[in-house]
Amino acid sequence: MQPTHILTPLCAALGLTASLFCLPAQAQNAPSTAQAQQALLSMKTAFAAKDRATLTRLLPNVRGHALEGWGAYWELTARLRDAPRHEVDAFLAQWRGTYYEDRLRNDWLLLLGERRAWSEFSHYLSGYRMHDDPQVQCYSLLIDWVQDKAPADVGAQVRDLWHNQRNADDGCTHAASELSAAGIIKQADLWQRARIGAHHNRPAVVRSAILLAAPDSLPFVNDAIGKPAAFLAHRDTATNPARRALVPLALTRLASSDFSQAAQQLRSQWAAQMDRADQDWVWGSIGRWAAIRRSDDAISHFRQVRDERNLHGEHLEWKVRTALRHGDWAQVSRSIQAMPPAMQQNSTWVYWQARALQAASADANAQLQARNLMQSIAGNSGYYEQLAQHWLGGKVSVIPEPPPLTADEKARARTNPSLQRGIAAIQNGLRSEGVREWNYAINLHIPGGMNDRDLLAAADLACQHQVWDRCINTSERTRTTTSLAQRYPMPFREAVVQRTRSIDLDPAYVYGLIRQESRFIMDARSGVGASGLMQVMPATAKWTANKIGMTDFRPSDINHKETNIAIGTAYLKLALDEFSGSMPLAAAAYNAGPGRPRAWRNGPELEAAIWAENIPFNETRDYVQKVLANATVYSAILTGQPQSLPSRLGQTIGPRQSGEPVAIADLP
Repeated sequence: MQPTHILTPLCAALGLTASLFCLPAQAQNAPSTAQAQQALLSMKTAFAAKDRATLTRLLPNVRGHALEGWGAYWELTARLRDAPRHEVDAFLAQWRGTYYEDRLRNDWLLLLGERRAWSEFSHYLSGYRMHDDPQVQCYSLLIDWVQDKAPADVGAQVRDLWHNQRNADDGCTHAASELSAAGIIKQADLWQRARIGAHHNRPAVVRSAILLAAPDSLPFVNDAIGKPAAFLAHRDTATNPARRALVPLALTRLASSDFSQAAQQLRSQWAAQMDRADQDWVWGSIGRWAAIRRSDDAISHFRQVRDERNLHGEHLEWKVRTALRHGDWAQVSRSIQAMPPAMQQNSTWVYWQARALQAASADANAQLQARNLMQSIAGNSGYYEQLAQHWLGGKVSVIPEPPPLTADEKARARTNPSLQRGIAAIQNGLRSEGVREWNYAINLHIPGGMNDRDLLAAADLACQHQVWDRCINTSERTRTTTSLAQRYPMPFREAVVQRTRSIDLDPAYVYGLIRQESRFIMDARSGVGASGLMQVMPATAKWTANKIGMTDFRPSDINHKETNIAIGTAYLKLALDEFSGSMPLAAAAYNAGPGRPRAWRNGPELEAAIWAENIPFNETRDYVQKVLANATVYSAILTGQPQSLPSRLGQTIGPRQSGEPVAIADLP
């Protein structure tokens, strides 16, 4: 039955007392809220440590808690391989209609697929709602194929799912194996999976593909991927067919550490022994790494590619970026046209294709096509959307808010059990679990996801509880309506504006950075140790505190709102001063450290948008672009005046000029 019990203090804290979900706990001896909460946190730790005994011992302590389902899920999942079917069925029945049910059903389906228990798999698949797990999809397609119920393109579907998996898996690998044995998935598809594994440096992926494509080569995979230079230099590599088959993969890996050596070896020794597809792939890899390292040789390496259809999507992206650096607009256009259709539709490549059409030809049809492409992406939100808006002569403006939510719309969100549990989890130390349940509620539980009005209501609920990341992300899912108030909230406005004014820093720039750094999560902590609203590293916080005379600073202070804002804004101001007020360079320094953008600006003077697109780190490129786009919207909100992204991006970026300030040598 649907679980409805919850501890009333928690409900009251969440303002959810009117919901059936918040009925009083019925057990007279139920643990207190504090005890149950501590038990849940301990169970999360035990689950990560695979401590089954502790999970079983603590489970009774969370009975009656709003988030009891998580404890029950962890406890059963930890021993799922040994669990009898009736116990799984009991869990699915007890938590019917919840995220826990669908999450465990997903895990159980993966286990049944691994066991090749196809009849049971089909039985449990019928109740599965998420349908977002590629392995489950592959198992399901395989069963349909065996039963002659599969779609005509079953091979292409399995191949694409398999190729898009970053890690080695059983589901899609097994389906690919079966379809390969039947001749539906071709040998070239198997080798493409191996190439993709080498591209991403995933040895397990390479091994799983080579096991199908060339099992005799399997003993040599680890050396080819892990020690490519030694593998290529080995005396048997040129003469042993099993070793020689792995040469393209080894060259792909060698390019990541020494693209010049990989190019020399390909030209002098290996090209004659490789087919055209392998040669193109390796040249694409060499060109990509040369471009990432900002070498002028990148363009000549890319020119060795004869058929761009043999390249990976990332090869093509870097080929476009290289062409942009060199002003080769015709090559920009050709490489974008060679991208898979879905990639071509990304706003990044729509924008640059339009620019290429505009630059390459004065023909009226080309100019009209360029304008149509720009119009297809232009908008107030998003970096390339704003650039397209500017290209068309428009600016970023504050748009009217959608009609107010009705009482019924707000009530649907307020009484949605998954949304309630999501907030409860986030506010009680289980952020990742709360985010997963929240996303399930808005996007997966209902086929196709919530409609726009329900998404606005869900975002409103998150805003009310100051769960700002869910407020922003949920509102961004709307398709036909936009709420800037939800997408660009300004919590802590007094503290941010007061601090930025005191140091002559643009508050819109700071808000744009915070929105990207932490989504206004006070206790946010990155994988590398950055903390708080402005995600400041401990060493950077200490250095900045000393720099601005904050003599009483302690490391634990960094999560205090005012201290985090004071230190984060001070460091950002120092970075701006270091780079003569360049917002793209300062944002890059904030994300990747100042040494990298100091190096990245060397070379030819480039249009600022081309420089930003050529930032070598994917994370930093995305970061810089989003911070500037965010800041443009926040500036429109704060000033009430239309704004332009290029005014923040600047016209060009190049080497440091003689009149610029001396670099702060110890800026961390």
